Amino acid sequence: MSPTQPPTVVHGLGVSPGRVAAPVVLMPEPVAKPPSGRRLPPGADQRAAADRIAAASQRVREDLDAAADRATGDAADVLHATAAIAADPTLVADAVQRVMTDHLVPERAVWEAAEAVAEQFAALGGLFAERTRDIADVRDRLVADLTGRPAPGVPDRPEPFVLVASDLAPAVVATLDTARVLAIATAAGGPTAHTAILARARGIPAVVAARGLDLAAADGDVVIVDGGAGTVVVHPDDEQVAAARARQATARTFDGDGRTSDGHRVELLANVGDPSEAAAAAAAGAQGVGLFRTEFGFLDRDEAPSIDEQVAAYRRVFEQFAGRKVVIRTLDAGADKPMPFLTSDFEANPALGVRGLRTAVQHADVLEDQLTAIARAAQGQTATVWVMAPMVSTVEEAEDFVARCARHGLPDAGVMVEVPSAALVADRILAHATFASVGTNDLTQYAMAADRMLGSVAHLSDAWHPAVLRLVAETCRGGATQGRPVGVCGEAAAVPALAVVLVGLGVASLSMTPRALADVAAVLAATSYDECVRLAQLALAASSAADARATVRAALPVLAELGL
Repeated sequence: MSPTQPPTVVHGLGVSPGRVAAPVVLMPEPVAKPPSGRRLPPGADQRAAADRIAAASQRVREDLDAAADRATGDAADVLHATAAIAADPTLVADAVQRVMTDHLVPERAVWEAAEAVAEQFAALGGLFAERTRDIADVRDRLVADLTGRPAPGVPDRPEPFVLVASDLAPAVVATLDTARVLAIATAAGGPTAHTAILARARGIPAVVAARGLDLAAADGDVVIVDGGAGTVVVHPDDEQVAAARARQATARTFDGDGRTSDGHRVELLANVGDPSEAAAAAAAGAQGVGLFRTEFGFLDRDEAPSIDEQVAAYRRVFEQFAGRKVVIRTLDAGADKPMPFLTSDFEANPALGVRGLRTAVQHADVLEDQLTAIARAAQGQTATVWVMAPMVSTVEEAEDFVARCARHGLPDAGVMVEVPSAALVADRILAHATFASVGTNDLTQYAMAADRMLGSVAHLSDAWHPAVLRLVAETCRGGATQGRPVGVCGEAAAVPALAVVLVGLGVASLSMTPRALADVAAVLAATSYDECVRLAQLALAASSAADARATVRAALPVLAELGL
């Protein structure tokens, strides 16, 4: 650390809480673009050169699938999806054709084929445009394999470090060694992109959209990453470093009783994306499951899983939470989770198309089978099973879903509030549904008209925005009118300062990645319910997301005390 360089604070978006002081390791420059027009020498075996592409594709896919098999939940899903891109027959066939017809060397052929696919995705816009980052990641892995270079990835250093990059592919974050990578900070990215979600799920403090950071910090510089405040201090002084490292050494646990300092109860629940995650969630002290995603059983298939398959999978989670509540969400197909047997590949804007509960209009059998499976899985279990539908937009949809659940003997039927229309008529929806759970990721996306996977509008994808908070408040008002509980299961629930605001708005339960439970519980336990209400009103009165965040954080000194 140089005494001649004063501390410099780079501001970004905090997407995974925690404060870490460690030296910087810069992510290496991406694989170099092979020279344009580079061709095979005269007389070269074109077929052999082309065959190398298929072999490289197979190796890259196997490496990514093997990494996915070692991972769980979102990380496994991302890695499997990236592996599928590596083995995409269209990409491989295009590259082979460029070798055979244009006599390009394999690495140049792969590069051009990947660019063509990326251009097609970019033209489609929305979610497809965001996948161009994954295509570039696969391209680099294939070119590295073909040229005998190590696969793109994180450098190996003897001491733990902060990884700094312009941006990071989800596949990289999914495979980070958390014993070595203490935090990540990127100059680009958004708070609800896969990279940010994976960082939260893995408990890695992270700041994204810290513009200029990759230029301000050099390899080996000590920095302090504050994933709660959204700041990176470059060249901190010795006192700042000592304070940050002292907090790093403090481990927190959750005693399984969510409450404010004056005893107001708040259920602190876990999000579970795969049955294999349930044991860890229970061990972390979760009071139940606030969001059990069921997509894991439907992805990468040509048809829906059988009822028996579903029963076995759901029962694994119910068994881990005996005597506790499990809120299971019916299939949320569409948008970023396309399923060929349910959704179309030709929607111009899939986020606004047939997704979630809307798929039941044309494929009611899939929903009926799932409700049958949930009811059977719940038989003989002591877990209290609640069921909720995603992407509910109208009172009629809620009424129909509740009736379907009742026919299957599932009386606790609720809705996810992800669409502004549902928030605005929550009182009428909750005249039928027994509870509501706010999905803040999608609610923010639709309220702000900002694709939550698109980095270029990341500054708008912020659940702190007063417009989003007003929709949450309106949902809670509707719940209070009908005497129905309202929870939050979006990523916002895992942000300790924002959790305080949500409780103050009237939210009764918060569901999050299990790693966030102890931090959220600690901040709530240090804050009275009246203070939660006061801070919620200040956030609602703010003029921007940044103002709301800054105002609330400034009024919560416990955040600094806990390093959050």
